[in-house]
Amino acid sequence: MKFQEKTLEVSYKSVVILRIMLSLIFIIASTNHFFNTEKTVSRIENSSMGFIGYILGTPEIAVLLSGTVMLIAGISLLLGFKTKMASTVLIAVLIPITLTVQVGQITTLGPLFKNVAILGGLLFFSINSNLKIQKQ
Repeated sequence: MKFQEKTLEVSYKSVVILRIMLSLIFIIASTNHFFNTEKTVSRIENSSMGFIGYILGTPEIAVLLSGTVMLIAGISLLLGFKTKMASTVLIAVLIPITLTVQVGQITTLGPLFKNVAILGGLLFFSINSNLKIQKQ
């Protein structure tokens, strides 16, 4: 299937607002990874797909590393600096977090689809790296 290239005019303000609001969840979540590490590790260990948390070694390493990446990439996205790279990195972090903590837990369908929506926002910025912005 081949997609026809179309252009779409988008409000500059809406893109900035989306970028800022999307970045905040990662910045706030990173603080949880630093200040509530044990609680986050416990969620990994008690999840049905918790084995993913052991890919980098221990769940503690995974939590601290993902927190660091979320903070740096979240701030980059917030500032609009290297937006495509920041959103791509955040996608790479969000997918294993979602698989580990959300998938397979029927009681967390809301948070699962929240992560799906966040993934959609990140895909917007990773796909539209060359947004032609006309300030009005």
